[in-house]
Amino acid sequence: MRDRAIRYLYDRCGSGSGYWLVMSAAQSAASALVTCVAVALIASFFDPPLTAVAVTMLGGVVLTVFAVTFATSKLRPRLERFREWRSAPDPSPAETREVWELVVNGTADTYRRMAGRTVLLTVVPLLAIAGWSWHIGWQGTAATLVAVIVPAYYATALSYSTSELLSRPMAEEIAARAPDVTVFQPGTSLAKRLRISVPAYTTAAATLTVGVLGRADGARALAATTLTALVVGVALSSELTLFLSDAVTGPMRRLQRQLALVRDGDFSARAPVVSSDEFGELADDFNQMAAGLAERERIRSAFGTYADQAVADLILSGQLPPEGFETTATILFCDVRGFTPWAERLGAPEVITALNAIFTAIVPIVDRHGGHVDKFLGDGLLAVFGTPRPLADHADCAVEAAREIVRTVNHGPSGLKVACGLNTGAIVAGPIGGAGRLNFSVIGDTVNVAARVEAATRQTGDDVLLTEATRTHLRRDHHLVERGPLALKGKSDELELYAVPAADAAASA
Repeated sequence: MRDRAIRYLYDRCGSGSGYWLVMSAAQSAASALVTCVAVALIASFFDPPLTAVAVTMLGGVVLTVFAVTFATSKLRPRLERFREWRSAPDPSPAETREVWELVVNGTADTYRRMAGRTVLLTVVPLLAIAGWSWHIGWQGTAATLVAVIVPAYYATALSYSTSELLSRPMAEEIAARAPDVTVFQPGTSLAKRLRISVPAYTTAAATLTVGVLGRADGARALAATTLTALVVGVALSSELTLFLSDAVTGPMRRLQRQLALVRDGDFSARAPVVSSDEFGELADDFNQMAAGLAERERIRSAFGTYADQAVADLILSGQLPPEGFETTATILFCDVRGFTPWAERLGAPEVITALNAIFTAIVPIVDRHGGHVDKFLGDGLLAVFGTPRPLADHADCAVEAAREIVRTVNHGPSGLKVACGLNTGAIVAGPIGGAGRLNFSVIGDTVNVAARVEAATRQTGDDVLLTEATRTHLRRDHHLVERGPLALKGKSDELELYAVPAADAAASA
């Protein structure tokens, strides 16, 4: 209800002179109320005529309104600076930080500079009025001076809290317009405000209780004193509790809402930094954390685009040993037949488009069969089955993936044809590179042989060839045709190779 009223006044009055009048009036009303209570409290000790009390109270209200208006007038340049920032099409981060400092910490700065003058403008004339109209002499005036310090102390804290509360819509507007600008600068802490406000409240409550019932005695007076203290304590603490609970629970509720958004995956969530106390610092820390999570998510997304998701997950998990590891896996090497003469007839954009179309078809097939694309090699690619995602039947998965790749590409609309070579054996997998540039890859003789087997498809005319090592690792029945031992480039011994018949590759789904 209160927040809606503040927002309504802010929207109606804007942030210029109209809203300054609202701030001045609210602070004057809060301070004037404390002045009236203070005059009544002190009068209870001297029993002056009611007309004298009324005159003093009226004079105190006039003096308080004048002093508070004088103090809040120092806020007008800050509001004008905020209006300039608000109308600027693209303020810089430095300007945003400057305006935030003026709006959020400006109240505290103003009260630090003006509190003494405000008290003098109010207390000194009020003492003169009370001493003259109450006929209390110099001794009574001196005692009144001591007593009035506590209400003045309390009124300052109450007026400051009112001003801070009314400044919040401007701080929220800054935070909403520039959520990624770090604006937090330490100001008056919540602990310090509690140290200022609570003693003022307790002292005022005790003084009022004694002033009303201090001269009575007996059990009846004891009961009356207890009840009066309770009523006075609740009445005086209501305003203070309202402001302090809002200072604690309000920021917590706002932060909880933003945390819920982050928990649901919305890393653009930002908590408005609307104060310069511990909760403002907490909101600023939250915003930096959310920005870091958003950046990490962007890196993860880009990383997942340029690296296989299984590899990305392994690296981000922190479980990838820097020295690499050795394992047994099946390597699938795929290449486009007759690519070089075909590419010479086309422009670069057409070549890239055609290759990307082929790879767009091949990569999901590899993923679907449990493998991962290790690297793209011009018009070919190298896929691995069995690492980093463990596969007990990696040889079977690789053969089935090769069949589907051949069927999909060779019978597709591109007019290009591919061939696949497979080999199974020990490989070394891990981060390879240097000078801050690393790439997860697999190396070893098994990888080299797979490339040679793919090249042998040009000799045999088959679409898919695999080695004896791959055949022995198969766990399921596959229709294979023996091609006999063939000599491969770079190998001293001939290797027994097996082909997947073209009809089988075409029929595989």
